[in-house]
Amino acid sequence: MAEQTKAKGQEKVGQVVSTKMAKTIVVEVSRRVAHPLYRRIVKKRKKFYAHDETGLAKVGDLVRIVEYRPLSKLKRWALAEVVRAAVQVAEHGA
Repeated sequence: MAEQTKAKGQEKVGQVVSTKMAKTIVVEVSRRVAHPLYRRIVKKRKKFYAHDETGLAKVGDLVRIVEYRPLSKLKRWALAEVVRAAVQVAEHGA
């Protein structure tokens, strides 16, 4: 999938918030923009559905997604790479 996703188009970096679907991840992309009237910096965020063929990404990972052909009603992005893996916390049994 990585070879196919190096195509032209946009790319975004965001955090994985869900991996509950088969071959699909939900990536939340945050950005900081100036408010048009008040000129104060505000955070905006948006969720994108991305194709993850191998199930590589986990919740909390920082990933790069690239624009891709439409795969479903909402899915128009594909996972390019995992930029930074999430910290795994070990659970201790009682």
